[in-house]
Amino acid sequence: MPELPEVETTVKGLKSKVLNRAFVDVWSDWEKTIKKPKLFKDFKKHIKGKKILKIWRRAKNIIFDLSGGYSLLVHQKMTGHLLYGTWNIKHGTWAPAGNKNLEDPMNKFLHLIFFLNDGKMLALSDLRKFAKVELQKTDELLNSKEFKNLGPEPLEKDFTFKKFKSCLAARRGRIKQVLMDPYIIAGIGNIYSSEALWQAKIHPEKSVAKLSEKELKLLYNAIKKVLTISVKLGGESFSDYRKVDGSKGNFDAERKAYKREGQKCQRCKTLIKRLKFAGRSAFFCPNCQKL
Repeated sequence: MPELPEVETTVKGLKSKVLNRAFVDVWSDWEKTIKKPKLFKDFKKHIKGKKILKIWRRAKNIIFDLSGGYSLLVHQKMTGHLLYGTWNIKHGTWAPAGNKNLEDPMNKFLHLIFFLNDGKMLALSDLRKFAKVELQKTDELLNSKEFKNLGPEPLEKDFTFKKFKSCLAARRGRIKQVLMDPYIIAGIGNIYSSEALWQAKIHPEKSVAKLSEKELKLLYNAIKKVLTISVKLGGESFSDYRKVDGSKGNFDAERKAYKREGQKCQRCKTLIKRLKFAGRSAFFCPNCQKL
């Protein structure tokens, strides 16, 4: 599932490819991806001719600021990722042309394609069809309740240790769940909460209220560290996510806990365990991360 580093990597890739380009048409075989406006024909009508003025990220959302005071929001959800290139119809399906990376099996689930004024295309590959796309007035997006209530960005300069502590103040939940809540801190997600907790030697089920000042400081630094490294390496691609050119991110070699159940902890050699709560998995070392 694309989390902050993957979304940030996508935004960086898009900036070098589609900034200042304009949409000339759009195709979809799964119109339910478009949430706003409700009708695909209206989406198509309003997106045509819009120029891409700015591309940025907020939490796990990719936002294209467009001409005419509009913004296009893409949330890739569980298996979605944006790709840039050229495709042709062959035997009733879209086939990539000229870029071997786009032939990766994870890049073949194209359900939304934007045609750009340079002859290139921007496509959404989404195996499970959970991704969300919205086109609306920029002011409406920025002032929406969902958008305004998002928590602070953990990689911004103003995300200080003091702000981090204030985000967790008066919280009574388990730390893993709290870190994954985008309305507390934006964008961390399942992968990087497990990684940060492993780095800080904190059990995922530990109550936020019971974290010491020392543990909070370790966790704050761990969050910054793992997110920064992953952005630098282009994100995590052990599952569906791919970069805009279709290639894989390189964070996999750095992964210490997530999806490593039954493997030796890289600190103490104890086997990594997995536990489930709130419908999600947490991976941790039972020796290093005691409750």
